[in-house]
Amino acid sequence: MSGMATDHNNSSQEEHIPHYLQKEDPFASKLSREADIIAGFYLTIIGILSTLGNGYVIFMSSKRKKKLRPAEIMTVNLAVCDLGISVVGKPFSIISFFCHRWMFGWIGCRWYGWAGFFFGCGSLITMTAVSLDRYLKICHLSYGTWLKRHHAFICLAIIWAYATFWATVPFAGVGNYAPEPFGTSCTLDWWLAQASVAGQVFVLSILFFCLLFPTAVIVFSYVKIILKVKSSTKEVSHYDTRIQNSHILEMKLTKVAMLICAGFLIAWIPYAVVSVWSAFGRPDSVPIPFSVVPTLLAKSAAMYNPIIYQVIDCKFACCRPGGLKAKSSLKKSRTYTISAHRDSTAMNETQLE
Repeated sequence: MSGMATDHNNSSQEEHIPHYLQKEDPFASKLSREADIIAGFYLTIIGILSTLGNGYVIFMSSKRKKKLRPAEIMTVNLAVCDLGISVVGKPFSIISFFCHRWMFGWIGCRWYGWAGFFFGCGSLITMTAVSLDRYLKICHLSYGTWLKRHHAFICLAIIWAYATFWATVPFAGVGNYAPEPFGTSCTLDWWLAQASVAGQVFVLSILFFCLLFPTAVIVFSYVKIILKVKSSTKEVSHYDTRIQNSHILEMKLTKVAMLICAGFLIAWIPYAVVSVWSAFGRPDSVPIPFSVVPTLLAKSAAMYNPIIYQVIDCKFACCRPGGLKAKSSLKKSRTYTISAHRDSTAMNETQLE
């Protein structure tokens, strides 16, 4: 009986091991100890900066939570996703890099993979919603007259439900979370595409609904915004200074949104490309030392957003009339937002009328 139980446990464990790792220890690091230590220090720095930056964003927003406008609520949600990646996920990989192997077994591997994909998907879908908000605000100004706070909370519920669904699908037996090829981190089992047709369907579905479609919406939104800005620049020049300033502010805030989305995509697209190449190419088509670089780049995405906003915000404050006084007053009320200030929507509606 004990022999049967042992065989059952072994076979059960092998079901979780990717086919390309079944003949070796899936959690042993395939990198040198020196490379693991460097990666561990890198992730530690990224994790600290991301936690402090996004924590500051959430703290400042909580001080005026009842006054947050819909677009501000969406961008605070982005900070929550980024903080979740830093707090829930990074400690696992940092400890494993320093220990030169994954230390938390299969349960920890699947939890880490789920959390990373859940918060990463939540970030991308939130940015998709923000890009649509910017598109509608710039190109269809009547949109701003009916959008209320409860609409933003409905949108948040949809975002979290969407991320929960796709992150949990692998637990339903149509996918899996597995160790990365270098052994000290876990992710979606992209290599299922090499094992079966069902695996290919799973990987292609994830790529379309959690990367390609949201990215297409983001690109569409900002292309339309750029075209709209070019066509309306001459019109705005005929209005008084107040309306021109509101238009400049709206464009500045839209640039912040564009930079945030661009930073996220630049961080994640190399990882997606390597994952797709690994999924549909030969098992050893991507060298292991090369595969770790896109992974580390993707893990740094949560750090960019607060930095982007603060740099743009400080630059904008210094350029405003009043210089340092404007910067000082703005600093007191600064919040992580890419929406327009209180009266900008009304000014823009007047502008088009």
